Amino acid sequence: MATKQLTLGSSLPVPNVQELVKEPMNSIPTRFIRPDQEPPIISSDAASLLPAVPVIDLQKLQLSGESMDAAQRAKLHSACQEWGFFQVVNHGVSSSLVEKLKIEIQEFFKLPIEEKKKFWQLPGDVEGFGNQFVISEEQKLDWADMFFMRTLPTYTRVPHLFPNLPLPLRETLDSYALEMKKLAMTLLEEMAKALKMDAIEMRELFEEGMQCMRMNYYPPCPQPEKVIGISPHSDISGLTILLQVNEIEGLQIRKDGIWVPVTPLPHAFVVNIGDTMEILSNGTYHSIEHRATVNSVKERLSIGTFYSPKLDGEVGPVRSLITRDRPALFRTVGAEEFSKSFLTVKLEGKSYVEFMRIPNGEGSVN
Repeated sequence: MATKQLTLGSSLPVPNVQELVKEPMNSIPTRFIRPDQEPPIISSDAASLLPAVPVIDLQKLQLSGESMDAAQRAKLHSACQEWGFFQVVNHGVSSSLVEKLKIEIQEFFKLPIEEKKKFWQLPGDVEGFGNQFVISEEQKLDWADMFFMRTLPTYTRVPHLFPNLPLPLRETLDSYALEMKKLAMTLLEEMAKALKMDAIEMRELFEEGMQCMRMNYYPPCPQPEKVIGISPHSDISGLTILLQVNEIEGLQIRKDGIWVPVTPLPHAFVVNIGDTMEILSNGTYHSIEHRATVNSVKERLSIGTFYSPKLDGEVGPVRSLITRDRPALFRTVGAEEFSKSFLTVKLEGKSYVEFMRIPNGEGSVN
């Protein structure tokens, strides 16, 4: 299927932090110092007292038997309402494929800078090596490098990126992209059941949905308490599926006003509700602010897969969830407009969800 080449947004060029830390560093460059950020929880004792993200066993969720289904679906529903985050185990994704991808992503970030420049962000674009959401030369920067690209549908891939990735990473990512689509669709269908919405609505929105991936590289920092790996934000996606690539943790979510560290379970994915799902569910499910912290000892790597509605669809509350008792809480806009608008503003909490919210008393039941 052919389509016009779509540019998702733009971001200004930024220093490559991985290259920056190769030289002895007496002080952290001013643009990376973040006095505006709440300090990370350093003490493991303090972290152990905080609540843990719910765990969903996908195998149990799909077992036949009404009582088992109901209990697991209620657990999923609660996780999406109360947390906006959960870990999924027994998900069916090949462990050998995941381990292969982890190794190859680490090798990809070890490429010489001259090799990486073949995949650099082009002016006016956000795909490739670089960063996102940088809209001014004075803006404070995250202590991270990233590689971002569209992966599905295949016709949306940028010609100079995915097809030119080194082998075997390109083939591994191809297989992984299909596995992530399958997992995302399974989770979305289970959420549709939990929401008691028309399952066909969910499938029509996401079956040919846009999938993007972002590989994150957080270099060690001599003063990790002064920087932030990625600023607090919620994701634009319907769902985000995160794979921890190496053993270094750093993901934190804001729960009841407290930053809660997420410790990934072995062979699990961390899944979070995105802004799109909060809007589609008419506010029943919630996207949650999260951030990444860094450490002074070792780099951290992760890969996030973002699954969103088809580009020629719409983002707004689904019709079957709009009632007289609960009218539409959000506006409806085209999915392409929604994505492009999000990727051209500064990353800041849940500001984009609030931008989509209809003022009190003006919601529609049509």
